[in-house]
Amino acid sequence: MKLGVNIDHVAVLREARQVNDPDILNALNVACMNGADQITIHLREDRRHIQDIDVKNIMMHSTLPINLECSINKEILNIVSDFKPHRATLVPEKREEVTTEGGLDVFTYEDEVSFAIEQLHDAIIPVSLFIDPTIEAIEKSKELGAEMVELHTGLFSNLFAMLNSSLPYSNHSVKELELPRYELSSRLEKSIEDIKLSAKRANEIGLEVAAGHGLNYHNIHEMMKIQEIVELNIGQSIIARSVFSGLADAVKEMKRLTIR
Repeated sequence: MKLGVNIDHVAVLREARQVNDPDILNALNVACMNGADQITIHLREDRRHIQDIDVKNIMMHSTLPINLECSINKEILNIVSDFKPHRATLVPEKREEVTTEGGLDVFTYEDEVSFAIEQLHDAIIPVSLFIDPTIEAIEKSKELGAEMVELHTGLFSNLFAMLNSSLPYSNHSVKELELPRYELSSRLEKSIEDIKLSAKRANEIGLEVAAGHGLNYHNIHEMMKIQEIVELNIGQSIIARSVFSGLADAVKEMKRLTIR
């Protein structure tokens, strides 16, 4: 399985002090040399981490394909079209969010997503849509012209962590905190089944399938069981582990876990 290493959180640390330390290009080089199959970055509208100059430099120096995540904002789309990454992944974005809280709503924003895909295709950029794992969203993604989908694994990751209470989780959109353990277990099983069925349907209609959000060294094995998923994009857990083990070892260990 391909491992996309997201290096946004290196830029988060840098931006905390507004100095070029840590250097995002050092993170790029370490990831490229230690098992990553692609580099994933997110150019947000608020530029809270990755900056335009980062995208330019990463595109210039990377020895691996670049998966550039972005919103459907027209200004951002123009920038992405000029950079011409190996792939653009369209994601939802809200200024007040700590992290992406769900998949892109391809129904409410059907026209905007269609326009974004058309613009990116005109720039010869393949498109993936970051969506919730539902059959309806899968089929709409195909209808809109995407080549790939990335399944949002946030609910799965949170439920997995709550059932293993020593593990970290984000509770920004989780309402299950007060549920009994058997109910959490049932919901976890359903979340995994939703991912499986969505990945299978995507495969049937000719979409490549990636997965990401909240995946880490503890829960990744569940995604490895789903043969239709060909790529995982993981960032925060790798960067967090690197604080203690170093980035090279953190990437190597995650890559080891993605070998089937």
